[in-house]
Amino acid sequence: FRRVLFRSICMSIFFPVIEIVDRYSIAKLKFDKTGANFAELEFYQKQLANFDIESIKFDLTHLYDIHSEIWQLESDLKRGTESNLPLEEIGRRAIKIRDWNNRRIALKNAMAEKLNCNVREVKQEHLSQ
Repeated sequence: FRRVLFRSICMSIFFPVIEIVDRYSIAKLKFDKTGANFAELEFYQKQLANFDIESIKFDLTHLYDIHSEIWQLESDLKRGTESNLPLEEIGRRAIKIRDWNNRRIALKNAMAEKLNCNVREVKQEHLSQ
């Protein structure tokens, strides 16, 4: 009963399309790297099936590539081995992650425009500006 209830609750949550494509890209990358999250990937694939994504297929590939760059930059930090890196390298990576995130936000907003979604990601007084 709990599993059925969770599934019905989980499937009734709505996200703007820019969040679905972003989360799908992350889930796909995570699956490609680890193979450990098929249910998550499948969930976002089903959400994307509700949209005509033909106009954003190239953008979706580009978004995946952006997440892949961020994944690489964060890899040592995720493993807890950042103490092996000089502070200059940690700072360099932080700036690159910020720059890739700026590209990510711009791309998500461009996809929202193509899909006629009026929700945009806006950062105010944020380091990513």
